[in-house]
Amino acid sequence: MSNTSQPGAVADNDARVLIFDTTLRDGEQSPGASMTLEEKLEVADLLDQLGVDIIEAGFPIASPGDFESVSEVARRVKNASVAGLARASEKDIDRCAEALREAKRPRIHTFISTSPVHMKYKLQLEPERVLEMVSASVTRARNHVADVEWSAEDGTRTEFDFLCRCVEAAIKAGATTINIPDTVGYSTPAEYEQLFRAVRERVPNSDKAIFSVHCHDDLGLAVANSLAGVRGGARQVECTINGIGERAGNAALEEIVMSMKTRADALPFFTNIDAKLLTRASKLVSAVTSFPVQYNKAIVGRNAFAHESGIHQDGMLKNAHTYEIMTPESVGVSKTSLVMGKHSGRHAFREKLKELGYDLGENALLDAFNRFKDLADRKKFVYDEDLVALVDDEIVNAHDHIKVEALMVMAGTHGPQSAALTLDIDGQKLTHQATGNGPVDAIFNAIKALAPHEATLELFQVHAVTEGTDAQAEVSVRLSENGKSVTGRGADPDTLVASARAYVSALNRLMAKRARGKPEAMQAI
Repeated sequence: MSNTSQPGAVADNDARVLIFDTTLRDGEQSPGASMTLEEKLEVADLLDQLGVDIIEAGFPIASPGDFESVSEVARRVKNASVAGLARASEKDIDRCAEALREAKRPRIHTFISTSPVHMKYKLQLEPERVLEMVSASVTRARNHVADVEWSAEDGTRTEFDFLCRCVEAAIKAGATTINIPDTVGYSTPAEYEQLFRAVRERVPNSDKAIFSVHCHDDLGLAVANSLAGVRGGARQVECTINGIGERAGNAALEEIVMSMKTRADALPFFTNIDAKLLTRASKLVSAVTSFPVQYNKAIVGRNAFAHESGIHQDGMLKNAHTYEIMTPESVGVSKTSLVMGKHSGRHAFREKLKELGYDLGENALLDAFNRFKDLADRKKFVYDEDLVALVDDEIVNAHDHIKVEALMVMAGTHGPQSAALTLDIDGQKLTHQATGNGPVDAIFNAIKALAPHEATLELFQVHAVTEGTDAQAEVSVRLSENGKSVTGRGADPDTLVASARAYVSALNRLMAKRARGKPEAMQAI
Protein backbone atom coordinates (compact mmCIF):
# COMPACT_ATOMS: atom_id res chain seq x y z
CA MET A 1 0.00 0.00 0.00
CA SER A 2 2.96 2.32 -0.29
CA ASN A 3 2.08 3.29 -3.87
CA THR A 4 0.41 6.68 -3.36
CA SER A 5 0.13 7.32 -7.11
CA GLN A 6 -3.04 5.23 -7.24
CA PRO A 7 -6.34 7.21 -6.95
CA GLY A 8 -7.01 7.83 -3.28
CA ALA A 9 -4.06 5.69 -2.22
CA VAL A 10 -2.86 5.75 1.38
CA ALA A 11 0.68 4.89 2.41
CA ASP A 12 1.19 1.78 4.53
CA ASN A 13 2.52 3.77 7.47
CA ASP A 14 -0.24 6.37 7.17
CA ALA A 15 -2.77 6.36 10.02
CA ARG A 16 -5.53 7.85 7.90
CA VAL A 17 -8.52 5.57 7.25
CA LEU A 18 -10.82 6.28 4.31
CA ILE A 19 -14.55 6.18 5.00
CA PHE A 20 -16.61 4.51 2.27
CA ASP A 21 -20.28 5.16 3.00
CA THR A 22 -22.79 2.73 1.49
CA THR A 23 -25.97 4.09 3.12
CA LEU A 24 -27.45 4.84 -0.31
CA ARG A 25 -26.71 1.35 -1.65
CA ASP A 26 -26.38 -1.34 1.03
CA GLY A 27 -28.32 0.73 3.56
CA GLU A 28 -31.25 1.10 1.18
CA GLN A 29 -31.40 -2.69 0.86
CA SER A 30 -32.83 -2.83 4.40
CA PRO A 31 -36.41 -4.13 4.01
CA GLY A 32 -38.68 -1.06 3.95
CA ALA A 33 -35.84 1.47 3.79
CA SER A 34 -36.14 2.63 0.16
CA MET A 35 -35.55 6.34 -0.48
CA THR A 36 -36.84 8.69 -3.16
CA LEU A 37 -34.40 10.46 -5.48
CA GLU A 38 -34.84 13.74 -3.58
CA GLU A 39 -34.12 12.00 -0.28
CA LYS A 40 -30.99 10.33 -1.68
CA LEU A 41 -29.72 13.71 -2.83
CA GLU A 42 -30.34 15.20 0.64
CA VAL A 43 -28.36 12.35 2.22
CA ALA A 44 -25.58 12.59 -0.38
CA ASP A 45 -25.20 16.32 0.25
CA LEU A 46 -24.85 15.75 4.00
CA LEU A 47 -22.41 12.84 3.53
CA ASP A 48 -20.28 15.15 1.39
CA GLN A 49 -20.35 17.82 4.13
CA LEU A 50 -19.60 15.14 6.72
CA GLY A 51 -16.28 14.40 5.03
CA VAL A 52 -17.02 10.93 3.67
CA ASP A 53 -14.26 9.93 1.22
CA ILE A 54 -16.32 7.66 -1.04
CA ILE A 55 -20.11 7.64 -1.41
CA GLU A 56 -21.52 4.44 -2.90
CA ALA A 57 -24.59 5.86 -4.62
CA GLY A 58 -26.29 2.68 -5.82
CA PHE A 59 -26.45 -0.25 -8.21
CA PRO A 60 -26.98 1.39 -11.65
CA ILE A 61 -28.10 -1.69 -13.57
CA ALA A 62 -30.67 -2.69 -10.93
CA SER A 63 -33.36 -0.36 -12.29
CA PRO A 64 -33.85 2.92 -14.16
CA GLY A 65 -34.47 4.55 -10.77
CA ASP A 66 -31.12 3.36 -9.40
CA PHE A 67 -29.34 4.52 -12.57
CA GLU A 68 -30.90 7.97 -12.24
CA SER A 69 -29.99 8.17 -8.54
CA VAL A 70 -26.33 7.31 -9.18
CA SER A 71 -26.19 9.78 -12.08
CA GLU A 72 -27.69 12.62 -10.04
CA VAL A 73 -25.48 11.96 -7.01
CA ALA A 74 -22.42 11.80 -9.33
CA ARG A 75 -23.38 15.14 -10.86
CA ARG A 76 -24.07 16.80 -7.49
CA VAL A 77 -21.31 15.66 -5.12
CA LYS A 78 -18.46 18.16 -4.86
CA ASN A 79 -15.76 16.55 -2.73
CA ALA A 80 -16.19 12.79 -2.29
CA SER A 81 -15.55 10.08 -4.85
CA VAL A 82 -18.80 8.56 -6.10
CA ALA A 83 -18.98 4.79 -6.56
CA GLY A 84 -21.46 2.59 -8.36
CA LEU A 85 -21.78 -1.16 -7.81
CA ALA A 86 -21.47 -3.67 -10.66
CA ARG A 87 -21.39 -7.43 -10.89
CA ALA A 88 -18.63 -9.10 -12.91
CA SER A 89 -20.44 -8.66 -16.22
CA GLU A 90 -19.85 -6.34 -19.16
CA LYS A 91 -23.38 -4.92 -19.08
CA ASP A 92 -23.18 -4.10 -15.35
CA ILE A 93 -19.80 -2.42 -15.67
CA ASP A 94 -20.70 -0.41 -18.78
CA ARG A 95 -23.98 0.75 -17.23
CA CYS A 96 -22.13 1.75 -14.07
CA ALA A 97 -19.58 3.76 -16.06
CA GLU A 98 -22.39 5.53 -17.90
CA ALA A 99 -24.08 6.49 -14.62
CA LEU A 100 -20.80 7.88 -13.26
CA ARG A 101 -19.96 9.84 -16.41
CA GLU A 102 -20.34 13.28 -14.75
CA ALA A 103 -18.66 12.41 -11.44
CA LYS A 104 -15.55 14.41 -10.55
CA ARG A 105 -13.99 11.31 -9.00
CA PRO A 106 -15.78 8.18 -10.30
CA ARG A 107 -15.20 4.70 -8.91
CA ILE A 108 -16.52 1.43 -10.28
CA HIS A 109 -16.99 -1.15 -7.53
CA THR A 110 -17.20 -4.61 -9.07
CA PHE A 111 -17.58 -7.89 -7.22
CA ILE A 112 -17.98 -11.63 -7.56
CA SER A 113 -18.52 -14.45 -5.04
CA THR A 114 -15.42 -16.44 -4.13
CA SER A 115 -16.51 -18.82 -1.35
CA PRO A 116 -17.15 -22.50 -2.17
CA VAL A 117 -20.81 -22.32 -1.13
CA HIS A 118 -21.47 -19.22 -3.24
CA MET A 119 -19.58 -20.47 -6.29
CA LYS A 120 -21.37 -23.84 -6.20
CA TYR A 121 -24.93 -22.82 -5.41
CA LYS A 122 -25.23 -19.14 -6.35
CA LEU A 123 -22.93 -18.76 -9.36
CA GLN A 124 -22.78 -22.43 -10.37
CA LEU A 125 -19.28 -21.79 -11.67
CA GLU A 126 -15.93 -23.52 -11.24
CA PRO A 127 -13.20 -21.59 -9.34
CA GLU A 128 -11.03 -21.18 -12.46
CA ARG A 129 -13.88 -19.54 -14.32
CA VAL A 130 -14.46 -17.17 -11.38
CA LEU A 131 -10.75 -16.26 -11.43
CA GLU A 132 -10.99 -15.44 -15.14
CA MET A 133 -14.01 -13.24 -14.48
CA VAL A 134 -12.12 -11.33 -11.76
CA SER A 135 -9.43 -10.30 -14.25
CA ALA A 136 -11.88 -9.58 -17.05
CA SER A 137 -14.24 -7.45 -14.93
CA VAL A 138 -11.49 -5.33 -13.37
CA THR A 139 -9.81 -4.84 -16.77
CA ARG A 140 -13.09 -3.67 -18.30
CA ALA A 141 -13.75 -1.32 -15.37
CA ARG A 142 -10.24 0.16 -15.69
CA ASN A 143 -10.93 0.90 -19.35
CA HIS A 144 -13.67 3.27 -18.10
CA VAL A 145 -12.18 4.81 -14.92
CA ALA A 146 -8.86 5.03 -13.09
CA ASP A 147 -10.34 4.11 -9.70
CA VAL A 148 -11.60 0.52 -9.48
CA GLU A 149 -12.56 -1.42 -6.37
CA TRP A 150 -12.85 -5.19 -6.45
CA SER A 151 -14.71 -7.18 -3.80
CA ALA A 152 -14.59 -10.88 -2.96
CA GLU A 153 -18.19 -11.53 -1.94
CA ASP A 154 -18.30 -13.85 1.09
CA GLY A 155 -14.57 -13.30 1.44
CA THR A 156 -14.33 -14.54 5.03
CA ARG A 157 -15.66 -17.99 4.01
CA THR A 158 -13.38 -18.23 0.97
CA GLU A 159 -10.53 -20.74 0.84
CA PHE A 160 -7.38 -18.77 1.66
CA ASP A 161 -5.23 -19.84 -1.29
CA PHE A 162 -8.01 -19.10 -3.78
CA LEU A 163 -8.71 -15.72 -2.13
CA CYS A 164 -5.04 -14.78 -2.54
CA ARG A 165 -5.06 -15.79 -6.21
CA CYS A 166 -8.17 -13.65 -6.82
CA VAL A 167 -6.71 -10.64 -5.00
CA GLU A 168 -3.45 -10.92 -6.93
CA ALA A 169 -5.35 -11.15 -10.24
CA ALA A 170 -7.56 -8.16 -9.40
CA ILE A 171 -4.57 -5.95 -8.54
CA LYS A 172 -2.68 -7.11 -11.64
CA ALA A 173 -5.73 -6.15 -13.75
CA GLY A 174 -5.71 -2.65 -12.24
CA ALA A 175 -7.82 -2.70 -9.06
CA THR A 176 -6.83 0.20 -6.80
CA THR A 177 -8.88 -1.00 -3.80
CA ILE A 178 -9.37 -4.57 -2.62
CA ASN A 179 -12.36 -5.27 -0.38
CA ILE A 180 -12.58 -8.51 1.61
CA PRO A 181 -16.08 -8.36 3.09
CA ASP A 182 -17.55 -10.36 5.93
CA THR A 183 -20.72 -10.66 3.87
CA VAL A 184 -22.71 -12.78 6.30
CA GLY A 185 -21.26 -11.46 9.57
CA TYR A 186 -19.56 -14.79 10.30
CA SER A 187 -16.05 -13.73 11.30
CA THR A 188 -14.60 -12.78 14.69
CA PRO A 189 -12.21 -9.85 15.26
CA ALA A 190 -9.11 -11.99 15.76
CA GLU A 191 -9.82 -14.01 12.61
CA TYR A 192 -10.55 -10.94 10.51
CA GLU A 193 -7.40 -9.08 11.59
CA GLN A 194 -5.27 -12.13 10.85
CA LEU A 195 -6.92 -12.58 7.44
CA PHE A 196 -5.83 -9.13 6.31
CA ARG A 197 -2.31 -9.60 7.65
CA ALA A 198 -2.02 -12.95 5.92
CA VAL A 199 -3.42 -11.84 2.54
CA ARG A 200 -1.23 -8.72 2.45
CA GLU A 201 1.82 -10.83 3.32
CA ARG A 202 1.07 -13.61 0.82
CA VAL A 203 -0.01 -11.56 -2.23
CA PRO A 204 3.17 -10.24 -3.95
CA ASN A 205 1.54 -7.07 -5.39
CA SER A 206 -0.54 -6.18 -2.31
CA ASP A 207 1.41 -2.95 -1.83
CA LYS A 208 -0.20 -1.55 -5.00
CA ALA A 209 -3.75 -1.34 -3.57
CA ILE A 210 -5.65 -0.13 -0.53
CA PHE A 211 -7.38 -2.90 1.42
CA SER A 212 -10.93 -2.41 2.62
CA VAL A 213 -13.29 -3.91 5.20
CA HIS A 214 -17.05 -4.35 4.81
CA CYS A 215 -18.70 -6.09 7.76
CA HIS A 216 -22.26 -7.16 8.44
CA ASP A 217 -23.68 -7.32 11.94
CA ASP A 218 -25.34 -10.74 12.05
CA LEU A 219 -23.48 -11.62 15.28
CA GLY A 220 -23.22 -8.02 16.49
CA LEU A 221 -19.51 -7.84 15.58
CA ALA A 222 -19.54 -5.52 12.55
CA VAL A 223 -17.83 -2.57 14.24
CA ALA A 224 -15.38 -4.76 16.18
CA ASN A 225 -14.48 -6.68 13.02
CA SER A 226 -14.06 -3.49 11.00
CA LEU A 227 -11.63 -2.05 13.54
CA ALA A 228 -9.79 -5.37 13.66
CA GLY A 229 -9.42 -5.27 9.89
CA VAL A 230 -7.90 -1.80 10.15
CA ARG A 231 -5.42 -3.14 12.71
CA GLY A 232 -4.63 -5.84 10.15
CA GLY A 233 -3.69 -3.25 7.54
CA ALA A 234 -6.95 -2.19 5.89
CA ARG A 235 -7.16 1.56 5.29
CA GLN A 236 -10.73 1.82 4.09
CA VAL A 237 -13.87 1.05 6.11
CA GLU A 238 -17.22 0.47 4.39
CA CYS A 239 -20.08 1.43 6.66
CA THR A 240 -23.49 3.12 6.89
CA ILE A 241 -25.15 5.82 8.97
CA ASN A 242 -26.95 4.20 11.93
CA GLY A 243 -25.58 0.83 10.76
CA ILE A 244 -28.56 0.23 8.46
CA GLY A 245 -28.30 -2.49 5.84
CA GLU A 246 -29.32 -6.00 4.91
CA ARG A 247 -30.49 -8.36 7.66
CA ALA A 248 -28.88 -7.11 10.93
CA GLY A 249 -27.18 -4.23 9.11
CA ASN A 250 -23.64 -2.96 8.54
CA ALA A 251 -20.93 -1.43 10.70
CA ALA A 252 -22.18 1.96 11.94
CA LEU A 253 -20.16 4.88 10.58
CA GLU A 254 -20.59 6.95 13.74
CA GLU A 255 -19.28 4.11 15.94
CA ILE A 256 -16.24 3.53 13.73
CA VAL A 257 -15.34 7.24 13.69
CA MET A 258 -15.84 7.86 17.41
CA SER A 259 -14.01 4.67 18.41
CA MET A 260 -10.89 5.94 16.65
CA LYS A 261 -11.38 9.45 17.96
CA THR A 262 -12.00 8.42 21.58
CA ARG A 263 -9.51 5.53 21.81
CA ALA A 264 -6.59 6.87 19.77
CA ASP A 265 -4.30 5.16 22.30
CA ALA A 266 -5.54 1.71 21.27
CA LEU A 267 -6.59 2.66 17.73
CA PRO A 268 -3.91 5.04 16.39
CA PHE A 269 -5.86 5.94 13.26
CA PHE A 270 -7.95 8.88 12.12
CA THR A 271 -10.59 9.82 9.55
CA ASN A 272 -11.54 13.09 7.87
CA ILE A 273 -15.09 12.95 9.25
CA ASP A 274 -16.54 16.06 10.92
CA ALA A 275 -17.88 14.32 14.01
CA LYS A 276 -20.08 17.28 14.95
CA LEU A 277 -22.34 16.37 12.02
CA LEU A 278 -22.84 12.75 13.13
CA THR A 279 -26.08 13.33 15.05
CA ARG A 280 -27.49 15.41 12.21
CA ALA A 281 -26.65 12.65 9.71
CA SER A 282 -28.22 10.04 11.97
CA LYS A 283 -31.47 12.01 12.26
CA LEU A 284 -31.69 12.66 8.51
CA VAL A 285 -31.14 9.00 7.57
CA SER A 286 -33.65 7.95 10.23
CA ALA A 287 -36.18 10.40 8.79
CA VAL A 288 -35.80 9.48 5.11
CA THR A 289 -35.79 5.72 5.76
CA SER A 290 -38.42 5.97 8.53
CA PHE A 291 -36.21 3.68 10.62
CA PRO A 292 -36.22 4.97 14.23
CA VAL A 293 -32.86 4.97 16.00
CA GLN A 294 -32.99 2.76 19.09
CA TYR A 295 -32.83 4.80 22.30
CA ASN A 296 -29.68 3.07 23.57
CA LYS A 297 -27.85 3.21 20.22
CA ALA A 298 -24.18 4.09 20.73
CA ILE A 299 -23.13 7.67 19.86
CA VAL A 300 -26.42 8.91 18.37
CA GLY A 301 -29.15 7.22 20.42
CA ARG A 302 -31.52 9.32 22.51
CA ASN A 303 -30.09 7.86 25.74
CA ALA A 304 -26.42 7.93 24.66
CA PHE A 305 -25.75 10.91 26.96
CA ALA A 306 -28.64 10.44 29.42
CA HIS A 307 -28.02 9.57 33.07
CA GLU A 308 -30.84 8.39 35.35
CA SER A 309 -29.11 6.38 38.07
CA GLY A 310 -28.56 8.42 41.24
CA ILE A 311 -24.96 7.23 41.50
CA HIS A 312 -24.30 8.24 37.89
CA GLN A 313 -25.98 11.60 38.31
CA ASP A 314 -23.94 12.33 41.40
CA GLY A 315 -20.73 11.52 39.56
CA MET A 316 -21.75 13.62 36.56
CA LEU A 317 -22.47 16.63 38.74
CA LYS A 318 -19.01 16.37 40.26
CA ASN A 319 -17.19 15.74 36.99
CA ALA A 320 -18.69 14.78 33.61
CA HIS A 321 -15.72 12.52 32.85
CA THR A 322 -16.86 10.11 35.55
CA TYR A 323 -19.46 8.63 33.20
CA GLU A 324 -18.94 10.26 29.79
CA ILE A 325 -15.97 9.25 27.64
CA MET A 326 -16.90 11.84 24.99
CA THR A 327 -18.89 15.04 25.14
CA PRO A 328 -22.36 15.38 23.58
CA GLU A 329 -21.07 18.44 21.69
CA SER A 330 -18.34 16.35 20.01
CA VAL A 331 -21.00 14.45 18.03
CA GLY A 332 -23.32 17.40 17.47
CA VAL A 333 -25.69 16.98 20.41
CA SER A 334 -26.51 20.41 21.80
CA LYS A 335 -28.16 21.04 25.13
CA THR A 336 -31.95 21.29 24.80
CA SER A 337 -32.93 24.82 23.88
CA LEU A 338 -36.19 26.62 24.76
CA VAL A 339 -35.39 29.76 22.75
CA MET A 340 -37.88 29.28 19.92
CA GLY A 341 -41.52 30.22 20.44
CA LYS A 342 -44.54 31.76 18.74
CA HIS A 343 -42.94 35.24 18.83
CA SER A 344 -39.77 34.14 17.05
CA GLY A 345 -39.25 35.64 13.59
CA ARG A 346 -38.14 34.09 10.33
CA HIS A 347 -34.54 35.31 10.68
CA ALA A 348 -34.18 33.71 14.12
CA PHE A 349 -35.84 30.56 12.76
CA ARG A 350 -33.38 30.40 9.84
CA GLU A 351 -30.39 30.88 12.20
CA LYS A 352 -31.69 28.16 14.54
CA LEU A 353 -32.03 25.74 11.60
CA LYS A 354 -28.46 26.53 10.49
CA GLU A 355 -27.33 25.81 14.04
CA LEU A 356 -29.08 22.43 13.76
CA GLY A 357 -27.39 21.69 10.41
CA TYR A 358 -30.10 22.73 7.91
CA ASP A 359 -29.67 25.15 5.02
CA LEU A 360 -33.07 25.37 3.33
CA GLY A 361 -34.03 27.18 0.15
CA GLU A 362 -36.54 30.03 0.34
CA ASN A 363 -39.63 27.97 -0.50
CA ALA A 364 -38.69 25.13 1.86
CA LEU A 365 -37.84 27.65 4.59
CA LEU A 366 -41.21 29.38 4.22
CA ASP A 367 -43.09 26.07 4.41
CA ALA A 368 -41.09 25.00 7.46
CA PHE A 369 -41.57 28.43 9.11
CA ASN A 370 -45.34 28.27 8.63
CA ARG A 371 -45.45 24.80 10.19
CA PHE A 372 -43.25 26.03 13.03
CA LYS A 373 -45.66 28.91 13.72
CA ASP A 374 -48.56 26.48 13.78
CA LEU A 375 -46.63 24.21 16.13
CA ALA A 376 -45.66 27.14 18.40
CA ASP A 377 -49.33 28.08 18.75
CA ARG A 378 -50.11 24.56 19.93
CA LYS A 379 -47.06 23.89 22.17
CA LYS A 380 -45.83 25.89 25.13
CA PHE A 381 -42.17 25.24 24.32
CA VAL A 382 -40.59 24.31 20.99
CA TYR A 383 -37.46 22.20 21.53
CA ASP A 384 -34.61 21.58 19.11
CA GLU A 385 -35.92 18.03 18.69
CA ASP A 386 -39.31 19.43 17.64
CA LEU A 387 -37.69 21.52 14.92
CA VAL A 388 -35.67 18.55 13.66
CA ALA A 389 -38.82 16.39 13.48
CA LEU A 390 -40.75 19.19 11.78
CA VAL A 391 -38.13 19.96 9.11
CA ASP A 392 -37.28 16.31 8.43
CA ASP A 393 -40.99 15.60 7.98
CA GLU A 394 -41.13 18.47 5.45
CA ILE A 395 -38.07 17.18 3.56
CA VAL A 396 -39.31 13.59 3.43
CA ASN A 397 -42.85 14.39 2.27
CA ALA A 398 -42.25 17.47 0.08
CA HIS A 399 -42.62 15.60 -3.23
CA ASP A 400 -45.44 13.21 -2.29
CA HIS A 401 -48.33 12.67 -4.69
CA ILE A 402 -50.73 12.16 -1.79
CA LYS A 403 -50.87 14.52 1.19
CA VAL A 404 -53.05 14.79 4.29
CA GLU A 405 -55.16 17.93 3.96
CA ALA A 406 -57.61 17.69 6.90
CA LEU A 407 -58.73 15.19 9.52
CA MET A 408 -61.64 15.04 11.94
CA VAL A 409 -61.97 12.05 14.29
CA MET A 410 -64.80 10.88 16.54
CA ALA A 411 -63.56 8.57 19.31
CA GLY A 412 -64.58 7.40 22.76
CA THR A 413 -65.73 4.41 24.77
CA HIS A 414 -68.76 3.75 22.57
CA GLY A 415 -67.96 2.73 19.01
CA PRO A 416 -67.72 2.58 16.18
CA GLN A 417 -65.11 5.29 15.97
CA SER A 418 -65.09 7.38 12.78
CA ALA A 419 -62.72 9.56 10.79
CA ALA A 420 -63.50 12.20 8.17
CA LEU A 421 -60.35 12.57 6.07
CA THR A 422 -59.45 14.89 3.21
CA LEU A 423 -56.48 13.96 1.01
CA ASP A 424 -54.78 16.03 -1.66
CA ILE A 425 -54.09 13.57 -4.49
CA ASP A 426 -52.06 15.22 -7.24
CA GLY A 427 -53.76 18.54 -6.57
CA GLN A 428 -57.30 17.15 -6.27
CA LYS A 429 -58.89 17.29 -2.80
CA LEU A 430 -61.00 14.25 -1.95
CA THR A 431 -62.92 13.56 1.29
CA HIS A 432 -64.24 10.33 2.80
CA GLN A 433 -65.70 9.33 6.16
CA ALA A 434 -65.00 5.84 7.47
CA THR A 435 -65.53 3.86 10.66
CA GLY A 436 -63.22 1.40 12.33
CA ASN A 437 -62.24 -0.54 15.41
CA GLY A 438 -60.67 2.51 17.04
CA PRO A 439 -59.73 5.91 15.60
CA VAL A 440 -56.48 4.77 13.92
CA ASP A 441 -58.29 1.92 12.15
CA ALA A 442 -60.97 4.39 11.00
CA ILE A 443 -58.28 6.75 9.60
CA PHE A 444 -56.53 3.94 7.73
CA ASN A 445 -59.88 2.73 6.33
CA ALA A 446 -60.56 6.25 5.05
CA ILE A 447 -57.15 6.34 3.35
CA LYS A 448 -57.83 2.97 1.68
CA ALA A 449 -61.17 4.27 0.39
CA LEU A 450 -59.59 7.42 -1.10
CA ALA A 451 -56.44 5.69 -2.41
CA PRO A 452 -57.35 2.02 -3.00
CA HIS A 453 -54.55 -0.50 -2.52
CA GLU A 454 -53.95 -4.05 -1.32
CA ALA A 455 -50.97 -3.39 0.96
CA THR A 456 -50.80 -5.06 4.36
CA LEU A 457 -49.98 -3.10 7.52
CA GLU A 458 -46.89 -4.72 9.06
CA LEU A 459 -45.89 -2.12 11.65
CA PHE A 460 -47.50 0.76 13.53
CA GLN A 461 -45.19 2.44 16.04
CA VAL A 462 -45.54 5.67 18.04
CA HIS A 463 -43.03 7.56 20.16
CA ALA A 464 -42.83 11.07 21.58
CA VAL A 465 -40.23 13.45 20.17
CA THR A 466 -39.83 15.30 23.50
CA GLU A 467 -41.23 15.10 27.01
CA GLY A 468 -44.59 16.43 28.14
CA THR A 469 -48.22 15.86 27.23
CA ASP A 470 -47.95 18.37 24.37
CA ALA A 471 -45.00 16.58 22.80
CA GLN A 472 -45.00 15.90 19.07
CA ALA A 473 -45.76 12.30 18.20
CA GLU A 474 -43.54 10.57 15.67
CA VAL A 475 -45.28 7.62 14.01
CA SER A 476 -43.77 4.91 11.79
CA VAL A 477 -45.92 2.74 9.50
CA ARG A 478 -44.68 -0.18 7.42
CA LEU A 479 -46.71 -1.47 4.48
CA SER A 480 -46.08 -4.63 2.48
CA GLU A 481 -47.29 -5.48 -1.03
CA ASN A 482 -46.18 -8.35 -3.26
CA GLY A 483 -43.06 -8.94 -1.20
CA LYS A 484 -42.05 -5.27 -1.16
CA SER A 485 -41.93 -3.47 2.20
CA VAL A 486 -41.83 0.29 2.69
CA THR A 487 -41.82 2.42 5.83
CA GLY A 488 -43.40 5.84 6.19
CA ARG A 489 -43.01 8.41 8.94
CA GLY A 490 -45.15 11.30 10.18
CA ALA A 491 -44.78 13.86 12.97
CA ASP A 492 -47.43 16.08 14.58
CA PRO A 493 -48.53 17.15 18.08
CA ASP A 494 -51.74 15.22 17.35
CA THR A 495 -50.96 11.49 17.37
CA LEU A 496 -53.85 10.72 15.03
CA VAL A 497 -52.72 13.31 12.47
CA ALA A 498 -49.17 11.91 12.72
CA SER A 499 -50.62 8.42 12.12
CA ALA A 500 -52.41 9.58 8.98
CA ARG A 501 -49.24 11.32 7.73
CA ALA A 502 -47.15 8.19 8.36
CA TYR A 503 -49.58 5.88 6.53
CA VAL A 504 -49.82 8.26 3.58
CA SER A 505 -46.01 8.61 3.54
CA ALA A 506 -45.66 4.81 3.33
CA LEU A 507 -48.26 4.70 0.58
CA ASN A 508 -46.35 7.29 -1.44
CA ARG A 509 -43.17 5.24 -1.08
CA LEU A 510 -45.02 2.12 -2.19
CA MET A 511 -46.25 3.94 -5.30
CA ALA A 512 -42.71 5.11 -6.05
CA LYS A 513 -41.40 1.58 -5.63
CA ARG A 514 -44.05 0.23 -7.99
CA ALA A 515 -43.02 2.83 -10.58
CA ARG A 516 -39.32 2.01 -10.25
CA GLY A 517 -39.95 -1.72 -10.40
CA LYS A 518 -36.65 -2.39 -8.64
CA PRO A 519 -35.76 -6.12 -8.66
CA GLU A 520 -35.39 -7.25 -5.05
CA ALA A 521 -32.85 -9.91 -6.04
CA MET A 522 -30.20 -7.32 -6.95
CA GLN A 523 -28.40 -7.51 -3.64
CA ALA A 524 -24.74 -7.99 -2.94
CA ILE A 525 -21.82 -7.97 -0.52
